[in-house]
Amino acid sequence: MDFKRIWHSLCLTLTLSGRKRAAYVKKHKLFNAMGENCMLQIRKLPLHSEQIRFHNNVRIASNVTFLTHDVVHNLLNFKYNEQTFYEKKGCIEIMDNVFVGANSTIMYDVRIGANVVIGANTVVTKDLPGNAVYAGVPARYICSFDDLVKKREAYNLVCANMDKNIYLDFTDFLWAEFDKAREESAV
Repeated sequence: MDFKRIWHSLCLTLTLSGRKRAAYVKKHKLFNAMGENCMLQIRKLPLHSEQIRFHNNVRIASNVTFLTHDVVHNLLNFKYNEQTFYEKKGCIEIMDNVFVGANSTIMYDVRIGANVVIGANTVVTKDLPGNAVYAGVPARYICSFDDLVKKREAYNLVCANMDKNIYLDFTDFLWAEFDKAREESAV
């Protein structure tokens, strides 16, 4: 049993801020690299975490799983006991300005390019080129990073014109937009 990994996972669980978790990981050199201005909501240290590299401005949401290995060798070693199969391992690299949504899984031998948003519950099985938004199982291209920025800028304009101090008005606005989108799609 890897008590050191369990200890670090406990420390990550007890650290309440995602930025402080990233600082803890960086201080203890738990990953191959940890860039600047990162945030980690993960609570358990992945197995073989030294095979994971984060660049700058990376955001990892809750319950993201990093798989740096598989255990197929166990199955094969039992089935073919006269032969020895070894554990397959690989690296994961996440470039600058990346957000990985909650409950996503990142497989080994994957590089996620710069300026990427990965939607919640996505499974990344191969390299993802930069400047894009991906989601799904397996991860599929959704739109360009620039398109996402434009959508968020439009949302900012709407929000800027509202009195943000009145929470209920904003909630009413969100529900009105939600219902309007459903009515338009029903037509």
